[in-house]
Amino acid sequence: MSDSILDRIKAYKLADLAARKSARPLAEVEAAARTAPPLRHFANALRDASREGYGLIAEVKKASPSKGLIRADFDPPALARAYQLGGAACLSVLTDGPSFQGDDAFLVAARAAVDLPVLRKDFLYDPYQVAEARALGADCILIIMASVSDAQAAELEAAAAEWGMDALIEVHDAGELDRALLLNSEMIGINNRDLNSFATSLDVTKDLVRRIPGEKLVVSESGLSTPDDLAEIARYGARCFLIGESLMRQEDVTDATRRLLASPLMAGS
Repeated sequence: MSDSILDRIKAYKLADLAARKSARPLAEVEAAARTAPPLRHFANALRDASREGYGLIAEVKKASPSKGLIRADFDPPALARAYQLGGAACLSVLTDGPSFQGDDAFLVAARAAVDLPVLRKDFLYDPYQVAEARALGADCILIIMASVSDAQAAELEAAAAEWGMDALIEVHDAGELDRALLLNSEMIGINNRDLNSFATSLDVTKDLVRRIPGEKLVVSESGLSTPDDLAEIARYGARCFLIGESLMRQEDVTDATRRLLASPLMAGS
């Protein structure tokens, strides 16, 4: 990882975290988390959907550092409903502001509009942020191995477990995968995007999936936009996907989601 994107994000995120902790004590966040809407089982929903079809985590994403604004008419509740109607198993909602034009309120609004489990897509470094995620209603957190130490990853995972939440452990290469496999979470996300160049290659999933024990739930992320892409990855044994940008750019998000999932490659074929 270059010192560009991820290091810059980490620097502003830690400053933001300090400001949030100062403005709202942990005890207050934990009290809010205890009264949050009941948990929805993220990993279970994904696994169930992937048994006969594909397990899709559909992402509510307004912008990205590499592409800028992705969708101008951005309406999180409407997008969440469109994804659910299209057959998504789970949602991912960006809450990072500076790089993705996300907001905590987007997660709250999107989750309230549907009955799908929701991942808080953000850069987490501290258990405070995990309690914060649960207080917002999130059912799952993301742990990006490229941006945390082994100790931080374990601490975040333990915090998620304490709240009853799932954790998606994201890796980009074999070294990060080896570290991720020391954790307990059943979900491993493989990001096909090179975080230095932003180039995407489905070969990343193809190469890494072979190293992952069969009981883990593998989620292929980034660079996926067509039924052929999904079928290609399914041939390697991964039947779950996190997809945002290619669906967010479609005028009819429900129809685009439905078409993407319409002809799943059957397991074993």
